[in-house]
Amino acid sequence: MKKATIQLETLTCPSCALKIEGAVKALDGVAKESVQVLFNSSKVKLDFDETKLSVEDIEKAITALGYEVKKSQVK
Repeated sequence: MKKATIQLETLTCPSCALKIEGAVKALDGVAKESVQVLFNSSKVKLDFDETKLSVEDIEKAITALGYEVKKSQVK
């Protein structure tokens, strides 16, 4: 499992955070219990299986909702 922190451009409301959280949790390969959307800092933190998907796949799911990804960090 890899850990990712995805910095978003902005999160404007708590419902936006819930929308992103639901979309990320729905991805195959994401450890659903690890997903945290930090509204105040506009970050998404999660663990994912790099054999099933990449951080780019996660970013695409977020941008498909209309949110802009600023940068990502994977450990």
